[in-house]
Amino acid sequence: MLVLVSYDVSTMDNAGKGRLRRIAKHCQDFGQRVQYSVFECDVDPGQWEKLKARLLKVYEPEEDSLRFYFLGSNWERRVEHFGTGASHSQREAIIV
Repeated sequence: MLVLVSYDVSTMDNAGKGRLRRIAKHCQDFGQRVQYSVFECDVDPGQWEKLKARLLKVYEPEEDSLRFYFLGSNWERRVEHFGTGASHSQREAIIV
């Protein structure tokens, strides 16, 4: 299933800057960045629960915001992209 993760983290102090880096790192572990604070995560239910738990452990509910948009398994029909930075499916093989 494709989950779009969006976040806004207060960076008024060093603790906030650290949270921002940790949240971005957790999202990168499970998906790809499509904008500065937006990630597309193509995950199974177990991976999703793991990612969500990590994010909820890091963020500060009084200062930060997390949003999760569930696009499901047939997301290819629901996502349109224009401009630079075309995304790729996490299911595709990547050869380096």
